[in-house]
Amino acid sequence: MSNFIVVTGAAGFIGFHLCRRLISSGINVVGLDNINDYYDSSLKEKRLEILNKISLKKNTWKFIKTDIANKDSLLKIFEKYVPKTVVNLAAQAGVRYSLENPSAYIHSNIIGFSNLLEVCKISKVENLLYASSSSVYGGNTKVPFSEADSVNHPISLYAATKISNELLAHTYSHLYGIACTGLRFFTVYGPWGRPDMAPMIFTKAILSKESIRIFNNGNMSRSFTYIDDIIEIICKLLKKPATPDDKFDRNLPNPSSSWNPHRIFNLGNENSINLLDFIYCLEDELGIEALKEYEEMQSGDVKNTASDCTSLREWIGPIDYTSLNKGIKEFIKWYKDYYKN
Repeated sequence: MSNFIVVTGAAGFIGFHLCRRLISSGINVVGLDNINDYYDSSLKEKRLEILNKISLKKNTWKFIKTDIANKDSLLKIFEKYVPKTVVNLAAQAGVRYSLENPSAYIHSNIIGFSNLLEVCKISKVENLLYASSSSVYGGNTKVPFSEADSVNHPISLYAATKISNELLAHTYSHLYGIACTGLRFFTVYGPWGRPDMAPMIFTKAILSKESIRIFNNGNMSRSFTYIDDIIEIICKLLKKPATPDDKFDRNLPNPSSSWNPHRIFNLGNENSINLLDFIYCLEDELGIEALKEYEEMQSGDVKNTASDCTSLREWIGPIDYTSLNKGIKEFIKWYKDYYKN
């Protein structure tokens, strides 16, 4: 079997949306996910139900429950489906949870990712896209964040594992010629989002008349990016694998490119939004004022994130971002329908 794209983390937030887009476009997809219990697995199961329904019409979808830390399982899957393109979205996510359960991050983000790279090498995969994170910018205070900035000072284990992924991918690109593209996601939100992220937490609390915890006394901002925009960018990157940078200067190395086919891009709305403004937008759409509790900054958190996507635009062309008002409207519409509020 051939002409399959493998998507790991297929039952996750971004993975689900990507698989839905690919399947609906008639592309053969093998989705992998371990359906762990980091958050309510029923949400993941529901996402898979939707993908299965779409595939009944398209016959372009195969889901396999497995963990990328299981190398033998990965080898069997890749031997059967012979993918030439892989999108790795499987990871233990969450900055704060990494303080509580560091071993989960080593298991998935280090062992799992290194297994995937080995299997890509063995299977002669031609194009690998892999999830990184804006968290890699760590203690940087210069905003907006550029891929050319140093990422040598992470402030959470989660961020450190993502930097490790970028380094490992570059090494495999150098040694084995695999085209690798790192995706530094900024704060992604939208329908079917993760329950551990601020939009879901805040919406649930506002509707329940419970107080929401606002860290650093609200003095924070994020490049909130709507999910559809992220999927559009990934689909464009799938069509344009990484290539060597013919202008790469080893005396003045650019961290985001290489003499090898390895590239790193920011994927985030370039209009960074103050956290309180985001909450006000939620309040307006819900018609309810939030009960707010202001707290100090949490360990491992970053005060401000802002995405510089100059390199990405140069690579794939213009990017149209969904406005915050429209994105929140679509998110709240889904939330009320799914949770019957």
